[in-house]
Amino acid sequence: MIEREGPPPKQRVLTWRDIDQLIDHLLPQLGGPYDALLMITRGGIIPGGLIGEALDIRQILTASVQFSTDLDLEARLFAWPEFLQFPQDELLTDKKILIVDDVWRGGRTITTVKARVEAAGGRPELATLHYKPTKSLFAKIKPDYYAAITDEHIIYPWEIDRDIKGFRLRA
Repeated sequence: MIEREGPPPKQRVLTWRDIDQLIDHLLPQLGGPYDALLMITRGGIIPGGLIGEALDIRQILTASVQFSTDLDLEARLFAWPEFLQFPQDELLTDKKILIVDDVWRGGRTITTVKARVEAAGGRPELATLHYKPTKSLFAKIKPDYYAAITDEHIIYPWEIDRDIKGFRLRA
């Protein structure tokens, strides 16, 4: 069984200004032009939208991938993903696709999406706001583009519940 080593990661709550700075750092790295942008739900929707707007990408697609949670941690690493939503192959074939997610933890979701785009004949590139190399399941694979490297547990501004009395972190 895989167990966590050491103390829990430090937690960092980001502001919308932090997100603007991360996007500003990421944009000049991107190797466009792109035929389409593929956002991974849910974390990639907001950074993907910001990138799509900044780069004037008109073809915006979404992918929703789920891995089983009914298995123990070690078995989950080998489980096949379920694609809850994915673009049709003809939207990807012979196209340069920018795949966006908020964070690369293990890298399993975004690399699964990349493989499916490649299988459809697309040319994917991967972009994330945060890359966690010490948590990655892949020694030789990483995002093509990322704004920051961290080991912290990141809480993005869109992950905060808002109400008329202020905000609180989601449970």
